[in-house]
Amino acid sequence: MAEQKSCLIVDDSKVIRMVARKILQELGFATVEAADGQEALDACIKEMPEAVLLDWNMPVKSGIEFLRDLRKMDGGDSPIVVFCTTENDIEHIQEAIESGANEYIMKPFDSEIIQAKFTQVGLL
Repeated sequence: MAEQKSCLIVDDSKVIRMVARKILQELGFATVEAADGQEALDACIKEMPEAVLLDWNMPVKSGIEFLRDLRKMDGGDSPIVVFCTTENDIEHIQEAIESGANEYIMKPFDSEIIQAKFTQVGLL
């Protein structure tokens, strides 16, 4: 059996983290959770995940700030980052992609959407 890929779920909503965790575990991922961008960075310092499912609006450090910091880290260019947010205007999407995001999912999401996007970026 292939080693499980890990996905860091970054969202300040416990409910969304729970939903995402259930979906990702069903897709065969090991999951780690963070409630804000700073917690997420700390998690990446400890162990770099293969994938990051990232919310935009969070306390302490936003998703975009986390992403910029991640991409500057040692090995921080390797995780595939999928933004998952209610911010769906083109400016936000462009900013996310320019800052190093690989894909973009709108909330609310479901298992099919995550599966499709993760397949698109080669995680599944």
